[in-house]
Amino acid sequence: MKKLSKLEAVLWNIAFPGFSQLLTGHYIKGVLFVGLEFVMNGKSRFNQAIMYSFLGEIEMAEAVVNYQWLMFYPCVYMFSLWDGYRQAMPPDEKYTFLPFVFCAYFVTVGLMVSPKVTIFDLHPGPIFLPMLFLIPGLLIGFMIKLMLAKNFRINNSS
Repeated sequence: MKKLSKLEAVLWNIAFPGFSQLLTGHYIKGVLFVGLEFVMNGKSRFNQAIMYSFLGEIEMAEAVVNYQWLMFYPCVYMFSLWDGYRQAMPPDEKYTFLPFVFCAYFVTVGLMVSPKVTIFDLHPGPIFLPMLFLIPGLLIGFMIKLMLAKNFRINNSS
């Protein structure tokens, strides 16, 4: 069973959810994540929406995307990233799940509000707005992680 670095585990799962699990010999989880990726991606028409968004055709992206299926995607994607990271992290590392969880929350909310949001006369749509919502998810997740870790160190040193 191959041992991946934390960065390598996350980068493989960014490329395709389940890859780091497959590389580390967690075949059931890896196949499950890959299978979920295919189902959610196909049912939500995510790749079509990505293509239209990058071509600047936001209205077409909104027309093809199936929001009900796409709303599952951020949680499964972030869980896959966290699971790969967790396999590579040292056992004493605390609260590492928080940035991943808050990213899943914020990206899902970004997806839900994307039909109604316009920023400076630009309508980011169902792909770019959730990507922007990743930033506050990371910031809040890391801030809470740091506060809890600091509190944990203070309580354990007393």
